[in-house]
Amino acid sequence: MFYETVTDEWGKVTYIPTTYGNLLLAVIIFVLLLTAMFLSGKKSRKLSVRQLCFCAVSIALGTVLSNIKLFHFPYGGSVTLISMLVVCLPGYWFGLGAGLITGVAYGVLQILLDPYVLFPAQLVVDYLLAFGALGLSGLFSNARYGLIKGYIAGILGRYVFVVLSGWIFFASYAWEGWDPLPYSLVYNGIYIFAEGIITIMILMLPPVSNAMTRVKKATL
Repeated sequence: MFYETVTDEWGKVTYIPTTYGNLLLAVIIFVLLLTAMFLSGKKSRKLSVRQLCFCAVSIALGTVLSNIKLFHFPYGGSVTLISMLVVCLPGYWFGLGAGLITGVAYGVLQILLDPYVLFPAQLVVDYLLAFGALGLSGLFSNARYGLIKGYIAGILGRYVFVVLSGWIFFASYAWEGWDPLPYSLVYNGIYIFAEGIITIMILMLPPVSNAMTRVKKATL
């Protein structure tokens, strides 16, 4: 009812959301954003709605940037134009709870728009847990250089889950002569850390750093 199976010419089965599945995912996104609003810890309803809007904009912008691929790997994973940074921002702005839920909502949207699902359990690890981990940026929301520290925490969290997914679900794709775990560590590390290094270099530019500081003040 919520997904259909598709088998390619090599016998590989993938799972694609149906119309009902897409509607369910859209509802989940809405519920997660509402939950983020209540977990944001602000007393004023007006301010909470403001936070919700910033989270929604981050999800939308992150989705757009995720489609600007500097490099795309054949079995999943891309170096994008700072899309992970944008998803990390709600955690940096509003704390861990809002960050984690916004990350999960972004993962749900990725399922809706560009699913690559071989197993239902892989969907949970690759989309909900891996993207949700970008919200770990909230651990450093009040720290000095909190955005860079939080971003590193977020991408490391995502890296852990995509490595786990590659090891368990994509072992058959390992390069010849490679065991699944080292293969997953290297394969996923290439695109995640390549984008991470590029993003951190951008964040260290004074105009960008100053702009990010002003944006955070605007969210208060």
